[in-house]
Amino acid sequence: MADSSATATTAPAASAPSTSTSTSAPTPTPTSTETAAPPSSTSPAPVRLPSIVRNDPARTGFNPEAAWWVNYFKIITGQITDEGTFHYREQRYRVHEVRDRERCEAWRDWLFRHSPTVVFMRQKIRDLGGELDADNVVCRRCPARLTEDGAVHRQSGGFSPAHGILICSNEIRDRSHLEDTLSHEMIHAWDALRWKVDWVGDRDLKHAACTEIRASMLSGECRWTREFARGNWKLAQQFQECVRQRAVESVMARPRCKDDVQAVKVVNQVWDSCFSDTRPFDDIYR
Repeated sequence: MADSSATATTAPAASAPSTSTSTSAPTPTPTSTETAAPPSSTSPAPVRLPSIVRNDPARTGFNPEAAWWVNYFKIITGQITDEGTFHYREQRYRVHEVRDRERCEAWRDWLFRHSPTVVFMRQKIRDLGGELDADNVVCRRCPARLTEDGAVHRQSGGFSPAHGILICSNEIRDRSHLEDTLSHEMIHAWDALRWKVDWVGDRDLKHAACTEIRASMLSGECRWTREFARGNWKLAQQFQECVRQRAVESVMARPRCKDDVQAVKVVNQVWDSCFSDTRPFDDIYR
């Protein structure tokens, strides 16, 4: 997921405005002092999820009614908070939704014809009785979420065995980024057709952990040039750390995952077998 899988980051800095069972083929989570008290029959209270933060111009400085250049000037001069910058960015995505979608669709069609990885994976999915095309690989705007704990939740794509692949056109930076995202989701599609994957972790989160390890490893999103551009680089094990981190983040996004401790544990349990599994490739090429 992303990058394809869902991610959480702190609120973004200012950015310049623009002018993620064997299935059928995919079709586009009191201590008592004397006697003990009777056991309680009530269920434990559900975990409260952080609320989504809405824009308040008085608090953030971002006025959605003002011209874009007025808000942008206020961002670069420090008059809008990071929270306001988040809301400004989401507004610009809404304004340019059609443009972003059409650009994404043009890149998708080019990759279907010319990307070695995408062409290879498309054929391997056909070999299993599936089909991926413009009908079930769709480009759409994916709204991000800012929650009260300060985390920003975004994704660049996603896969559903019942519907196909979603590409978040507003989050795709360029054609190379789309190639990584599409390759990631196509690995998920192949896994869903090849094995009986417990996709959301209803029975076992190990399935989700394994397919996330494989997708991050084989898609190219963790190659050294990508990591170097992100500012993540060391002399040894950076590739493995990137794959592991992305797999953990994706498992945490599953509704059945309790917390990061469980996600790390599950990823570690399947790491050796899944990191060594490069099918349908012979090796890691990207």
